[in-house]
Amino acid sequence: MPLDSILRAIPGLLLRENVPLASITRFAIGGPADLLVETTDPPAFVAALRACRASTVPFYIIGDGSNLVVSDQGFRGVVLRFEARSLRAEGTHIFADAGAALQGLVDFAIAQGLEGLQTLAGIPGSVGAAVYGNAGAYGHSISERITRVHLFDGEELRELDNAGCRFEYRESIFKCHKDWIILRVELELTPGDAPALRQRADEIMRVRNEKFPPTMKCAGSIFKNLLVAELPKEVVAAIPPQAIREGKVASAYFLDQVGAKGMRRNGIQVASYHANLIYNDGGGTAADLRALIVDLRDRVQERFGIELEEEVQYLGEW
Repeated sequence: MPLDSILRAIPGLLLRENVPLASITRFAIGGPADLLVETTDPPAFVAALRACRASTVPFYIIGDGSNLVVSDQGFRGVVLRFEARSLRAEGTHIFADAGAALQGLVDFAIAQGLEGLQTLAGIPGSVGAAVYGNAGAYGHSISERITRVHLFDGEELRELDNAGCRFEYRESIFKCHKDWIILRVELELTPGDAPALRQRADEIMRVRNEKFPPTMKCAGSIFKNLLVAELPKEVVAAIPPQAIREGKVASAYFLDQVGAKGMRRNGIQVASYHANLIYNDGGGTAADLRALIVDLRDRVQERFGIELEEEVQYLGEW
C-alpha cells in the first residue's frame, strides 16, 4: 500500500499535498513538500513515524521552521510536524510538549512565578527544537532546567535524564541521533517574583526585537558563537579582550573582520548593523541564501583558519 494511503488511515493526522514550505519558515523561502503531515496527537505522530520508517519514501521532521532553510525545489517526500503544545505545572516542575512555542513556555513559567527561563524570551521556535539545539541567551541555556526528555527512538518510547541528553554549548545527543524525536520535556525551575521576571523578559524582548524585528524574514543569528578554548592560540591572541564573554567569542566578530556587514546576494542581505544576521529583503531565494552563507564561511576560513558552523538546518535538494 502506498505510504500516503497508510498515513490517511491513521486517525488524528492532517495531510496536505504540495504545501509551500516557505509559508512555515522564518526566511519565507523554499519550495513545496509533496506531503505535509501534522498532528497534535502523540500516538498518531509515532504511528506516522513508524509508517515512514517502514517505507522507502524520504521523510523529514520539522518544528516551527524558525531555523530551517528549504531549497527552492522543495522536498520530494513527506514532512512531519508535531504540534502538541500542552504546558502543565506541578509545583516547580513544568511539563511541556515538544510542539509548544518556546516563548509560550517562557510566558507560562513567568505566569506561574517560576524563575529560570526568562533569559530565553524572544528566541523563536518550538520547545523540541530548543532542546535539540540547547538554545540559550545571556549566559544561560535551556539545558540548565531540563530534568527529563521523553522521545521516540524509532523503535520504542524512551526517557533520558539531563546527563543522558549530553548537553553542550548549542549541542545535544539529539544532533548525533537525528532519528530520535523529542515528544515531551520536563523542567525544574525555582520560585521567583512574577512581576520582576516579566520585567526582565520584556527588557530582553525589547532588545531582541530591535536587533531582530518580528517582521524581518530571518532566523536570528546564522552562525554559532565559538568557544575560546577550542580556537587556535594564535587566533585567540589576536582577539580584543572585550570581544570575549563568558568563554565565548561571537561569530559576528570574525564576520566583521571580513566585511560581512551589508553584503548582499540578490534579495538576501547581511544586516548593516549585525554581521551575523542574514535576512530575506524580498524576492530572495534559498540558493541565494546558501551561497551567501558559504561565501561568508569561506572568507572567515581563509582569513582566520577557522570554520564557522551554521545554526540553520537545510532541507531539500541543493
